[in-house]
Amino acid sequence: MISIVLNGQSREVPAGSSLADLVAQLVDTPQALATAVNQEFVARDARATRILQAGDQVYTFQPITGG
Repeated sequence: MISIVLNGQSREVPAGSSLADLVAQLVDTPQALATAVNQEFVARDARATRILQAGDQVYTFQPITGG
């Protein structure tokens, strides 16, 4: 297990977890969230390859759309 910070709260996740794994635990529809790790936006299609590291700061938020 490793410790990360999720939306300002400490959380333990299995070592080797991807951002996609984490998002799948949080919501039923991953498309409903935007994500950032260490203040860098992570696109939906890049989440599976973004492996979480101890101390990572992960933020989830509602995407803003419009024109």
